[in-house]
Amino acid sequence: MLFYGLFLALQAILVHSAALRQSSSSLTTAAREKCQTDLQCPPGTLIVSHAAHPLSNFTSLQAAISSLPNDNSSQTILLLSGSYNEQVNITRSGPITLLGQQPDRSALTDAARNTVNLTFAGANQDSTGTIDNVWYSVLIVAPTLDASLTGSGTTGYPVPADTPFGNTNFRVYNIDFRNTFSEYSAGPAHAISFSRSNGGFYYCGFYSYQDTIYIGKLGSAYMYKSILAGQTDFLYGFGTLYVQSSEILLRSCGGGITAWKGTNTSVPNNYGVYIHDSTVRAANTSIAPDIKESCALGRPWNALHRSIFANTYEDGSIEPSGYINWEDRWTANETLMAEYKAYGPGFNLTGREDSEVSVLLDSKEYARYSDPERVFLFSDGRVGNVAWIDWEVVNS
Repeated sequence: MLFYGLFLALQAILVHSAALRQSSSSLTTAAREKCQTDLQCPPGTLIVSHAAHPLSNFTSLQAAISSLPNDNSSQTILLLSGSYNEQVNITRSGPITLLGQQPDRSALTDAARNTVNLTFAGANQDSTGTIDNVWYSVLIVAPTLDASLTGSGTTGYPVPADTPFGNTNFRVYNIDFRNTFSEYSAGPAHAISFSRSNGGFYYCGFYSYQDTIYIGKLGSAYMYKSILAGQTDFLYGFGTLYVQSSEILLRSCGGGITAWKGTNTSVPNNYGVYIHDSTVRAANTSIAPDIKESCALGRPWNALHRSIFANTYEDGSIEPSGYINWEDRWTANETLMAEYKAYGPGFNLTGREDSEVSVLLDSKEYARYSDPERVFLFSDGRVGNVAWIDWEVVNS
């Protein structure tokens, strides 16, 4: 046991050190912050403004994205304060950094103070399965249309095996993504759709009601000190989502917070959604009494669902059982709907122990999922595919 723990710790240190070396050419925190607050940006930075501004090159983010060369060069785009009502589609494989302007440096680390909003109003209300959820996303990051498709049923769209990988290092700071279709669940309404790409989101906001965040096949997303808001299955997908030190806001209850699917790709992957050192609570005090003990942590979209709430505070909105089943899709020793050292009024130990589907992990069981280095894998199954994470921010 002790040797195993020391081995995992040493492995994490070595992988993390390698990641820092690999990402050293990225935009530094100092340069990024100066660009966001003082508008003194590195040469080549594109500037977007929804209103006339002497520094702006474009009036929409999509126009700026479309102007980028289709190569592996690193590109940076700054959005000036305001709301941009548009759908944004990114297929480029080269690294892209999106920055949201902030009024001062103290606002840079507070997602609740973001001044840049990307908005779109749309939800998939088709009942035939012929229209895909991706058409109703504020932001879509995927190399091809096929790669972005959610598909229907428990296995989703069968992405062709020869589909290329998309963006290798996509980073966003201080931007909110809001699907404003309705103020309740009215069909899948993505804030983002993220597939076959690696991306980090720092101090961002994601707001919708149903299916807010979709991480598609071979999508790897890391969210840090961000706000994730929704009502029904609002963290879902096939890929891998790691949420660190963030706020999960319950705008009401429906289905579960998480609704993951097992992947049907042949690439080894610790697919699933992992919420670490975060908070889960009612979005505001007025709704809290209405949803007391009513919200599920998740439900299995198929038997290969995997989600973990670790070292996370849960308010009284969470129902005693924690997780729930969904049309008997839960399967023993296959479905993992778990918690590790969760706490708060929403953590009911008796309710969890009486549940047939909720799992309480011990330290050894949790170790495999305890940090990004162990969760994000290379295509050959090796751990440590994390060079695209901004470790300078995470470790500050």
